[in-house]
Amino acid sequence: MDSSPAYASFDDQAAQSPPPGCLSRLIPLFSILLVSILLYLGFSQVKIGQAEGTSPVDPNLSLPQKGIAPIFTPEVQLWEEKILAWSASYHLDPDLVATVMQIESCGYVRAESSAGARGLFQVMPYHFHEGEDPFHPDTNAKRGLKYLRMSQEAGGTTRLTLAGYNGGITGAQQPQDRWNDEMVRYVYWGYQIFLDAKAGLDHSPRLEEWLHNGGAYLCQLARNNN
Repeated sequence: MDSSPAYASFDDQAAQSPPPGCLSRLIPLFSILLVSILLYLGFSQVKIGQAEGTSPVDPNLSLPQKGIAPIFTPEVQLWEEKILAWSASYHLDPDLVATVMQIESCGYVRAESSAGARGLFQVMPYHFHEGEDPFHPDTNAKRGLKYLRMSQEAGGTTRLTLAGYNGGITGAQQPQDRWNDEMVRYVYWGYQIFLDAKAGLDHSPRLEEWLHNGGAYLCQLARNNN
């Protein structure tokens, strides 16, 4: 039996290996350079992404929703798809938009107040441009929700957003003890309904109260005439 080792020793292998050339010495340098370039580019992309994404966080703006809260009446639920689209267009919380529709019209397209406010969001005539149909849902939403967004930006809170939408942005900036009765009632209904929606409730006691105080009539008009 051959007693020589099956493998040559490390020294023997090294002696038989060709001497390292320039390419062998340069490979680690290329590797370090390549890694450095990739790290630099990656860091640059992160900084660019952060710069593009930096903007003030709107406290009233929720993360994208799959639907509006279940507390709203069936007449408003029928507008869910539109509400989600309008909310995205005007950067508003869908439940806030649904709340305003709920107490303004209960989804009744032809709603009209004694003061002349019209449509789903009860928009006053002077907000419309010449030739626009105030009762067209998209047109009514465009004019109403633009103003709601302005009210939100001016007020900064949901209470003041609702107050500004009902009584005017300037009026909402007045001390609350100087708000007129209609504005006080509007915030009383809308603010708690909105809070119930965001709390994940399946029904709203405040919405039930609104229905019992005349809101049910609006909803009946919506059911019978839309």
